[in-house]
Amino acid sequence: MNTARRATVLRAAELYYAEHFTMEAIAKELGCSRATVSRLVGEARGAGLVEITVHREGRAASTLERLIAERYGVEATVVSPPERATEGERLLHVATRAAAKLRSTLSADTTIAVTWGITIATLARNLTPGVVPGLQVVQMSGSGNTFSSGAEYASGVFDRFGAVLGARVHHFPVPAFFDSAATKAALWAEHSVQRIVRLQQRADVALFSLGALGGGIPGHLYRAGYLDRDDLRSLTEQGVVGELGTVFLHATGSSTGLTVNERSSGLPIETLRRIPRRLCVALGEAKAPVLRAALLAGAVTELIVDTSAAEPLVD
Repeated sequence: MNTARRATVLRAAELYYAEHFTMEAIAKELGCSRATVSRLVGEARGAGLVEITVHREGRAASTLERLIAERYGVEATVVSPPERATEGERLLHVATRAAAKLRSTLSADTTIAVTWGITIATLARNLTPGVVPGLQVVQMSGSGNTFSSGAEYASGVFDRFGAVLGARVHHFPVPAFFDSAATKAALWAEHSVQRIVRLQQRADVALFSLGALGGGIPGHLYRAGYLDRDDLRSLTEQGVVGELGTVFLHATGSSTGLTVNERSSGLPIETLRRIPRRLCVALGEAKAPVLRAALLAGAVTELIVDTSAAEPLVD
């Protein structure tokens, strides 16, 4: 197999197995017939470019999807990364699947409210390029902290959406957490801030991941000076399991009674629930408690997770 042929075969396999394109969609993408796509995919398997693993331990992904849908009333997609995959590789598998799902459902004149973080950044890097007319992307919470504005990190995530999808990007240049609720209230009275908040509230789609208080890949929120040790200790003592866009959740799904949420720039859960489509992307067993809390809070309509995060949800 020469280099050019191998590249074509590999691209067809990636679109089919990793990005879950239909045969018709791949044919259109590659400029060939459906029969040719079928041969390319078969050739990829025969050449060893694709490995299919059946995981016999634990429940099958399709079973987990059905059980999650029945228990929580959401549309679930469960990804089964290779058994020996590293944390980074598992993240790539889930983010790539989520990127394909998001990309396939985008329509013209849509507004997406998006959080920032490692998972969403990986998703953004794996979006298939293509302009969506009238698409707007709005930052769902501030990113500033006591050490930096946070703009360099967050803007990289959102600018990627803009570059790949031809979207108009609306940044939210405020702190992730204010020093006091009064300071936040004063800034929220400004017209420039109100414009962004209105865009968030009127979004058609919300795209977010979740931050747990622990995990194999610590969230950016817990690594970059947004919270000190006393904050983390206090949150743990109050039964907090993690956050959704800088809004913290109890294990029960409640976000009330937490003073840190009064200082948060994140979209309140009750406001988030008014957005018609709410896509949550998460992976790893450590995310299960905060993932369950988000589901109990009614914050999710579509869920994309790996098997490690899915299993505890139905146990």
